[in-house]
Amino acid sequence: MKREIIFIVLIVFLLQGCAQTNQNSSTAGELRTNQSIAAPVEKIEVYHFHGTNQCYSCKTVGAYAEETVNTYFADELKSGKIVFAHINGELPENRDKVIQYGATGSSLWIGVYDSSGFHKEENVNVWYKINNKDDYLLYLRGIINKRLKGDYSQ
Repeated sequence: MKREIIFIVLIVFLLQGCAQTNQNSSTAGELRTNQSIAAPVEKIEVYHFHGTNQCYSCKTVGAYAEETVNTYFADELKSGKIVFAHINGELPENRDKVIQYGATGSSLWIGVYDSSGFHKEENVNVWYKINNKDDYLLYLRGIINKRLKGDYSQ
């Protein structure tokens, strides 16, 4: 019985992550298409939120994101301008980050800090690119470059 309950909870968690890919949010601090911020970007966080047990797609989204940041933004990582992490949203010690970003399941989030504050966005397009690693890396590299310049267009 306990095993069945754990399985059901896992399925619900994964479905929540998949449902997030179809949500559009309009919270004031979130990034929107064609929004521009006049202030220079101080720091970018790229976070892969996930559960304790991950499916192939969830692992791939995180692994490709990490590879993108490590390959194309090594200097920014060293300087602290970009931060990357895999965050298990089920662990109590990660509760504050989960709340800050509004992550409810497996997802990839980009947070931008500038003098006007913190701005966040969930990037759902990466899920459609996991079957082509080169396309994924090129796409996410372009998005991060735009965010570094304060450009929030897709």
